[in-house]
Amino acid sequence: MVIGKSDLKNIMEQHDLRPSKSLGQNFVIDPNTILKIIRSANIEKDEQILEIGPGLGSLTSQLSANSRVVAIELDRYLVPALEEVLNNFGQRENVEIVQGDAMKIDWQEFFAQRQGVWKLVANLPYNIATPLLLTLLEKAPEIEAIYVMVQLEVAERFAASPKSKAYGIPSVKAQYWAEAKVLGKVSPNVFLPAPRVDSAILQLKRKPSPPEVNYANFSHLIQAAFQHRRKMIRKSLNRLVPVSSFTIADISPQARPEELSVTDWVKLTRSLDIAT
Repeated sequence: MVIGKSDLKNIMEQHDLRPSKSLGQNFVIDPNTILKIIRSANIEKDEQILEIGPGLGSLTSQLSANSRVVAIELDRYLVPALEEVLNNFGQRENVEIVQGDAMKIDWQEFFAQRQGVWKLVANLPYNIATPLLLTLLEKAPEIEAIYVMVQLEVAERFAASPKSKAYGIPSVKAQYWAEAKVLGKVSPNVFLPAPRVDSAILQLKRKPSPPEVNYANFSHLIQAAFQHRRKMIRKSLNRLVPVSSFTIADISPQARPEELSVTDWVKLTRSLDIAT
């Protein structure tokens, strides 16, 4: 049974809970939205689900019906309510609740203790979405696909194409690791409290083999270049990239950072080894 808005409000009253703005809490209260993200994730029987920021468990309870779920919740005051929702609306035995900060987890150790194929399905707290997703793409290869609700602006940045206004550091880094796609907008009205911005469902499907490159150098170049996104890269990267590298990579030194594709950034990074 899908938990509804009135059920969630009752549970919040019983546990004297209020959504925390500082923790980016906006609870999903619309059953149709919950079912939509689950359908989008196309979860297979052998796949396990990581959920970060389960909140009151409206999504968790539905995920638990057919999958093993590990739900990581920072707010310890929400855990009793989450337990109650899972007992009444989900399959409690299928859920491991981890009370802690997802931004501080050692993902290598985390997945060493939890073998298998994983998907991330979550309504992510707004305040950690971008850094968390980039960290998971880099450090948690066990997660083969990601389906998350995030701010529309964040989703558009991850999926942006070169030469677009939204294209930037998250776009390049995410698309190095994965294929990114915005699956659809989500109205503020499906959340409690309703945020002042639209949200979206973001899909990230990990590439089987990302391009071979020194990722530390790749990341460093992108960070340096996009600090001055309107400057030509020969100026913003003059201390990092010799002139010969642009020739080797077949990239115009007059180009702006947002004009370079992921492939271009890989070629430019590789050229450093040749130029030196």
